[in-house]
Amino acid sequence: MSRTPSDDRTAPAAIDAIGLRLIKRTALFLLGPLYFLFVAFVPLLCSNRRGFRGWYWRLVKRACSRLLWLLSIRTEMTQADVATLAADTDSIIVINHRSHLDGFALMDALPDAKWITFAAKRELCNAALLRRGFKGAGLVEVDRKSGSVALETLTKAVQDMPARSSVVLFPEGTRTGSESLGAFKAGAVLVARATGRSIRPIVIHDTGRLLPRGKHLPKSGTIRVEVLPSFVCDLTATVDEDVSRLREGMMAAFDAGAQR
Repeated sequence: MSRTPSDDRTAPAAIDAIGLRLIKRTALFLLGPLYFLFVAFVPLLCSNRRGFRGWYWRLVKRACSRLLWLLSIRTEMTQADVATLAADTDSIIVINHRSHLDGFALMDALPDAKWITFAAKRELCNAALLRRGFKGAGLVEVDRKSGSVALETLTKAVQDMPARSSVVLFPEGTRTGSESLGAFKAGAVLVARATGRSIRPIVIHDTGRLLPRGKHLPKSGTIRVEVLPSFVCDLTATVDEDVSRLREGMMAAFDAGAQR
């Protein structure tokens, strides 16, 4: 008898009464576009200011937290995991990807002491409205049409990052609706091997149940963010063996969470 896919189970219990959820979502609909346009346009005016990247990411983090609050979505992370991330250095962060909520949940749960950035496909970075903001915020521009160029760009960006900062990668490459985790691409392992950094796996639970692929309005509930032990590449093993070992560890945590 096959196991029921985790995303098909009942979504986590709503955290707000239906009346409050309606008020919050009305406020998001009316005021949200103005607030998020403000966040998007700040780099046009301030990207040359000293220390811009640090305080801008804190602004983005607060914006993500406010968005989830207006959607009546809460994130949970243990104090031990918060402390682990706050002290995390010289790492590349990898997270599973089942929903558009994944990045927002990570930003909301992230302690202020830990800095992150994301890799963005070149098509987004070339958009006139987004180019200045992405560049000022330190997003890593990746040309997905050329794997070798993308890997070289990403490796150089990671080498130039301060120790407290990490790039966040989605090893599955895209959102997956499979029962467990999808197949992993080798990018994170290749960059870790080239830069000498470790990999910090983070498993995000329940985003696929709150906002499944193909849906546009998320349900209210709680997202759990789980920080796994640091993963160190084995240079005596093959890249594929490292990728398999990384996926197995994250998949075991994801599947265990799906049974709760």
